[in-house]
Amino acid sequence: MTVTTSRADAMRELESEVGVLIRRIRRVIGERARAVHPELLPASYLMLSYVRDNGPVRASAIGQVFDIDKGAISRQVQHLIDLGLLDRSPDPEDGRATLLTASEDAVQRLEQVADDRRQHLADRLGDWSAEEMAAFTASLRRYNEALNEPGD
Repeated sequence: MTVTTSRADAMRELESEVGVLIRRIRRVIGERARAVHPELLPASYLMLSYVRDNGPVRASAIGQVFDIDKGAISRQVQHLIDLGLLDRSPDPEDGRATLLTASEDAVQRLEQVADDRRQHLADRLGDWSAEEMAAFTASLRRYNEALNEPGD
């Protein structure tokens, strides 16, 4: 027996599954933030990860990437510095500006969280073949590319 799904039904199901994914991601980001530091906020975790991957960077660059105003960025950066997760140094190209880098402690903590995450995924997806994971990854990439906005 063949089940026929309309495009509208398929779109509703996609929206539902993406909603589940978004809720799961929000929960997991919170868990990862607390694993890095008990006082680390989820939004600050994402910024810290960005700085680790792209640093040294100016706070203004973080604000542009996350589309957050200067005051909010300043508060979050100070919070990360207070937790010992970000280091600040003078910008050699502009003495008035500072550059931010993830502290050595932050890098180690983020790596441990990433290792734990990969192990969790390996455990949960243990019955997926390499081909199934590759096909899912390709579909997810295609989905993300289709939704890209200019400047993403």
